[in-house]
Amino acid sequence: MKSIKTISFIGSGNVATQLATALFSKQFLIHQIYSKSIENATVLAEKVNADATSNISELNNKADIYIVSVTDDAIEQVLQQFTHKEKLIVHTSGTVEMDIFKTNGFVAYGIFYPLQTLSKTSPVDFTTIPFCIEAVSPTVFETLNQTAAQLSNRVYSINSIQRKHLHVAAVFACNFTNEMYQIASKICADNNLDFDILKPLILETANKILIKSPKEAQTGPAKRKDFKTIEKHIKLLENDIKTQELYTLITQHIINSTQN
Repeated sequence: MKSIKTISFIGSGNVATQLATALFSKQFLIHQIYSKSIENATVLAEKVNADATSNISELNNKADIYIVSVTDDAIEQVLQQFTHKEKLIVHTSGTVEMDIFKTNGFVAYGIFYPLQTLSKTSPVDFTTIPFCIEAVSPTVFETLNQTAAQLSNRVYSINSIQRKHLHVAAVFACNFTNEMYQIASKICADNNLDFDILKPLILETANKILIKSPKEAQTGPAKRKDFKTIEKHIKLLENDIKTQELYTLITQHIINSTQN
């Protein structure tokens, strides 16, 4: 299989925007951008000198690869509508199986999953972002691996089952952690405290796991089995039953973890 030079995107959201602009900066030719919204397709297309369309039937067969970067629920629909079944195609989802391409009649396909939270406007250093690659054949894998290596220093061969578990782990490490920040921010706001006071602690906690395992880095009353402090915290949260229940559940989980 020849190396990738020309790329078309199916999707124009956060991941598509960051990937397209990053690949464009590496001298890849971005050929077409498809989105249900012609406005969104046009915004991205103008950034990467591509053609925009809101009609998937207008995607031609001139690209070397087609990157599907839409919501998980929409992947099946766009694959059914995309007619160039002989072309190399990938998706960027953390949870959708690779076999979805086979069931929709494709022959050359794979996964091109950047493990990072992305937005259209925040700057991204792709050299630090892990890319998880899976492919239908060794030849396709090598092609995808070479393409990912143009962007990142961290490219991994990960199968669909591993990728699903990695995505769950990422939800705990990122989304759930951010929800904890939101709870902490609300507790601060409710008591006339500035959330900024906690930011050095947040940064120190994140930095610790760069040199220690999360289990080694764990601190706090649950780790110490400081039950008097735990009881005080639970009482302080008595006007917010859901947060109190969450505190109790996580505290017990930490206690159980320290016993293993």
